[in-house]
Amino acid sequence: MAQQNLENKKVAVLVTDGFEESEFTEPVAALQHAGASVEVISLKPGKVKAWADKEWGDEYRVDNTVDKVNADDYDALVLPGGVMNPDKLRMDPGAVSFVTAFTDKNKPIAAICHGPWILIETGALEGRTVTSWPSLKTDLINAGATWVDEEVHVDNGLVTSRNPGDLPAFCKKMIEEIAEGRHVSSGQTTGVNQLG
Repeated sequence: MAQQNLENKKVAVLVTDGFEESEFTEPVAALQHAGASVEVISLKPGKVKAWADKEWGDEYRVDNTVDKVNADDYDALVLPGGVMNPDKLRMDPGAVSFVTAFTDKNKPIAAICHGPWILIETGALEGRTVTSWPSLKTDLINAGATWVDEEVHVDNGLVTSRNPGDLPAFCKKMIEEIAEGRHVSSGQTTGVNQLG
């Protein structure tokens, strides 16, 4: 299959200190390889520090902060995992508002490991099918989602995976969904008209 071209796509990657390093670096590299413009969004300016397996990893530059960005300026959102990172993000009203704007506009979202945690706060998981790190299963089900144990699951533009071992499949599906663009929800009439 030909490499997907994301040259005109701008993707936000939302993280704060404690994100799982590989779940950040590998999707960012895949997006850049496909031609996408990637911006690292966080709660504060400067740098964010990764968590690499069982210890602190490298620091990465923040391009913008949640209080200064708008989902309208991006084509898609990536939510890396790590335990500390999504737990901090879901407690921040600005971060939750930013993510909610992507769900409201049916823009592609790719969330891996503990990344889907913040999606619970958006109220947008009702009726969706997702996967995640196993410890999030009950939380996601309580939020109205159906949880599956799969290396990658795609539900109408929402790409989820379980752990760093799933990154190759996660990155492939993430690129495909971003290339497809916005997904039409059942409440919208743009795109394909269905008669009946």
